[in-house]
Amino acid sequence: MTKPAYKRVLLKLSGEALMGDHGYGIDPAVVTQIATEVAEIQALGVQTAIVIGGGNIFRGMAASAKGMDRATADYMGMLATVMNGLALQDALEKNGVPTRVLTAIEMRSVAEPFIRRRAIRHLEKGRVIVLAAGTGNPYFTTDTAAALRAMEVKAEVILKATKVDGIYTADPKKDPTATRYDRITYLQVLEQGLQVMDATAISLCMDNKMPIVVLDLNTRGNMRRAILGEPVGSLVTA
Repeated sequence: MTKPAYKRVLLKLSGEALMGDHGYGIDPAVVTQIATEVAEIQALGVQTAIVIGGGNIFRGMAASAKGMDRATADYMGMLATVMNGLALQDALEKNGVPTRVLTAIEMRSVAEPFIRRRAIRHLEKGRVIVLAAGTGNPYFTTDTAAALRAMEVKAEVILKATKVDGIYTADPKKDPTATRYDRITYLQVLEQGLQVMDATAISLCMDNKMPIVVLDLNTRGNMRRAILGEPVGSLVTA
């Protein structure tokens, strides 16, 4: 069996990734596909943490722009991530992968509270951990939560799974001349204002030398290839 390039990874999924071709909510087929790919990673002996967004159910910033109190809107967005986390847990366990949902906002009836040492213990025991409710604080995105949790659980890389196959000089859907970066530095991402992750998350990764691989979630096997060290998508490093 090919040896994985990483022993512990953090997978960042957007909430929008779960809705598939629908305009809202959770597409069970997409969740099942993601769970199957994560099961393949686990089979390689890789420890996997997942941070999931909530944009398929509720977007705090969009609601805030329409007049809702920003902190309230953000808390509602955090609750949406817990719903996504439970859906992902269900799909993973149907694939035979033991999974724990850990949430930054306590709700003991449905998930464990996030305690760093406990999260690491779950990983060491071969369980997938789904980290929901962001950082537990308003004004911070799930991108920032992903960067923060990656440092806390000592992940070796962040896999940012999106709908595009890497980082481009511009939006490839709007600009046909946009070209893809195979490798790019944190500073270039910040200076060019590229929408990889928000500036807080990129700065946190830069300060702690945490590599980010941006890859296409819709291409079957991409996650496995990235973990085996194959050149997939775009790599952000120092």
